[in-house]
Amino acid sequence: MKTLRRLIYAEVLTAVAFVTLAFLGLFFFFDLVEDLQNVAGRYSPNYLLNHALLYVALLVPIHIYELLPITVLIGCIFVMSRMAQSSEFTILRTSGMGPGQALRHLMLLGLLFALLTFVMGDYIAPWCEREGRLLKSRFEGGVLHIGQNGAWLKEKQKFSQYAVNVGTINGEGQMRDIRIYEFSPNGRLLSQTLARHGEIAPNGGWVLGDVERVEFDPQAGQDQALKQHNMPDLLWPSEITQDMVTVALIKPERMGIWDLFHYVRHLENNAQTAQIYEIEFWKKVFYPLSCLVMVVLALPFAYLHMRNANIATFVFIGVLFGVSFFLLNNMFGHIGNLKQWTPWLAAALPGILYSLLSLGAFAWLVLRQ
Repeated sequence: MKTLRRLIYAEVLTAVAFVTLAFLGLFFFFDLVEDLQNVAGRYSPNYLLNHALLYVALLVPIHIYELLPITVLIGCIFVMSRMAQSSEFTILRTSGMGPGQALRHLMLLGLLFALLTFVMGDYIAPWCEREGRLLKSRFEGGVLHIGQNGAWLKEKQKFSQYAVNVGTINGEGQMRDIRIYEFSPNGRLLSQTLARHGEIAPNGGWVLGDVERVEFDPQAGQDQALKQHNMPDLLWPSEITQDMVTVALIKPERMGIWDLFHYVRHLENNAQTAQIYEIEFWKKVFYPLSCLVMVVLALPFAYLHMRNANIATFVFIGVLFGVSFFLLNNMFGHIGNLKQWTPWLAAALPGILYSLLSLGAFAWLVLRQ
């Protein structure tokens, strides 16, 4: 059985690697062509071709994470179809490999791909995303712009509530154009703090520089300024970390699982809507397991009689299955957010449906034969 397992694993790993490299080459070309317009451009005259190549190279792990399940499906379908066409799989079956063993062998291989997908999506891809944005920022005035209106955060403390806006972040992590609005528990504005720059202290809290602070009278009919201070620096006690601020720089699907988990907890503790981030968290949890769904979906192709069939036809069918899976996965995420579905169910339902479909097809083919 070790010989059979090595044969199947070698074939599948080779095919998946070849398909992945082909897709990566295509995406690398498209990303480079798109980024060439920024080389020596108006807003980044020092951004050269070698910088563009480095930036596009940093996108490769992100594409690996996004493509791995579908390349696993294409590679497995190609191997299973080729082995069925050449009767190799029939020989393996007559050598003692039953349906359960075939399923177990591919499931173990799927776990390997799932582990690779998890490492790519939770560690390597988020790091590459941040480094790519910081690389771009060095040639665009050293500033990372956080959307049109900056990044908004909210924090509850013992006696007050705070709404915080950060305009930009530079490549060293220093924040600029900071606005902090302090509210009483009943929603009255207590103070407004404007700081030109600031950073998060190693032991917690924010160190603000070039500060203008205005305090208001909560008892007045209208918000009337009582005191106005100009200070060179100010320490604002806060539990908002650098990671929470940089969340605004990264799309939820590009964040790591733990980053999403801590950010969801922060939103919940401050009475903010966290539905979209909860769905993305569970999608990140279940996404590596889609590799298992893909290998199970490919196994029924080994039990088809296709001596006169064209393998390209079955590979094309596999591509359609893979694309439909990812479309359904994204669609359920948006529908779950709109309809307020249970987050884990919205993330797991596409995988459950396709797992049942593939196992049903596998069982039908085995029973039929």
